[in-house]
Amino acid sequence: MKAIAQGPYGTVDSLELRDLRRPAPRDDEVLVQVRAAGVDPSILHLMTGKPYIARLALGIRKPKNPVRGWDVAGVVETVGAKVTGFETGDEVFGSGDGSLAEYTCAKADKLAPKPGNFTFEQAAALPVSGVTAYQALSGKARPKPGQRVLVIGASGGIGTYAIQLAVSYEAEVTAVCGPGKADFVRALGATDVIDYTSQEITDSKHRFDIILDAAGNRPLSLLRRALAPKGVLVMAGGEGGGDWVGGLGRQLRGYALSPFLGQTLSSLIARVRQQDLLTLKRLAETGTIAPAIDRTYPLSEAVAAIKHLERGHPRGKIVVTV
Repeated sequence: MKAIAQGPYGTVDSLELRDLRRPAPRDDEVLVQVRAAGVDPSILHLMTGKPYIARLALGIRKPKNPVRGWDVAGVVETVGAKVTGFETGDEVFGSGDGSLAEYTCAKADKLAPKPGNFTFEQAAALPVSGVTAYQALSGKARPKPGQRVLVIGASGGIGTYAIQLAVSYEAEVTAVCGPGKADFVRALGATDVIDYTSQEITDSKHRFDIILDAAGNRPLSLLRRALAPKGVLVMAGGEGGGDWVGGLGRQLRGYALSPFLGQTLSSLIARVRQQDLLTLKRLAETGTIAPAIDRTYPLSEAVAAIKHLERGHPRGKIVVTV
């Protein structure tokens, strides 16, 4: 099969289109014929092996799985011996390690039936980013009607879903994004926009009941100044912080401070679960959320797709078709 793979950790130039053996599903896995795969920042972290602490789980000198990608939408090819609920020919979406390939294996509990009104490309844009936004704004901090929600990284994959989810809870959303994207985030439901190149989040006349930081590059002290005295901060982005621990240091400081404050400072490492995928499927089929797709690329040009992500700030998700 064709796949985007690498050897040792490195830059995007370490990725290449290779011919690899088709994977075989374990007893609890499903082999999916990939029709589309999402591209998100986690690919860059796994590609480079940074922060280094992540290599304890991913592989010390090189990734355990050479194939990149997580988000997947496709058709069930075969199922493992212990899998129930899926059969050959089912259209599914979810998370599978190594989705930038013609085939990938995914644990059955990380898959769900594809939304009936979505194309494969739309479904591939949903799993990781959609689950992260949903877990942030349902479990960590569900907005109440009229509350003020600040979404940092609003034009990215997580941010575009977070805006739509917060609006569905009848919250007032302020979006933080780059220049030229105000109309884009307003179309998703944001009522106010902060251009981070000319304003800071503390410039707003309001303090926010909930802040979802999907960018991860602002100091905790600044985020706290923008947060209401009883507000909730959810840190879903882990950029910055150095090569060794990345954004983990900022998140640990938040956990350490939170018990002594009126504010709740929390972080989120999202886990794709079937129950959340089924919720996203329902929200998609009712029109509550819809993917914002920046560009699509064929598998043969997937390295160019990752370079486009690395250059920064796409509008929504990048998708690779297979």
